[in-house]
Amino acid sequence: MISDLHSKFYTTREAAEKLGVSLRTAQLWCESGLLEAWKTEGGHRRISLTSVEKLLAGNRPAASASKHGMDQLKVLVVEDDNVLLKLYKMRMTTWGLPIEVITASNGYEALVLIGRETPDLMISDLRMDGIDGFQMLRTMWNSPFKEGMEIVVVSGLDKAEIEARGGLPAGVPIYPKPVPFDLLRDLCESLLERRRQGLSAS
Repeated sequence: MISDLHSKFYTTREAAEKLGVSLRTAQLWCESGLLEAWKTEGGHRRISLTSVEKLLAGNRPAASASKHGMDQLKVLVVEDDNVLLKLYKMRMTTWGLPIEVITASNGYEALVLIGRETPDLMISDLRMDGIDGFQMLRTMWNSPFKEGMEIVVVSGLDKAEIEARGGLPAGVPIYPKPVPFDLLRDLCESLLERRRQGLSAS
């Protein structure tokens, strides 16, 4: 009976090992709802075996998920418009900068990639199906996963609409659509320069 019960859930550590991610990543995925979890009376988190298997089946780690070099910028673009996602990748690859662009079509996919890929910069839309940009940012904001990652929002919503939906965490830059690629390039160049200066000073 006990063995049968245990087979239906994982501890957080067991789920992290099964998924091939860190303990902190598994915790973030529980908090965001990516993993179905509950707590025992003693306060220990238990994670549904089914939700772990579902995440494994649909979001296996990419072969490029190994830690990227310090001389390359990893950029996560979160946007539900597939045409716009392709435009991001096309434009950013013409800049001649050491950038790797990864993409997600909603907040759910983005949270998975943040845990596995540790991007340096995230560029996100707000209005998306499922976990939207608002919910994603709120989930991340009190977690360690935003540390070391620059975050900017590119949205068609105006300031009043954003405020009506609860606003964004303080300090998140908001760029209006159409996508300001020149400003984004300046930001990437600034981040790369900052990294080079940090390396030369160390």
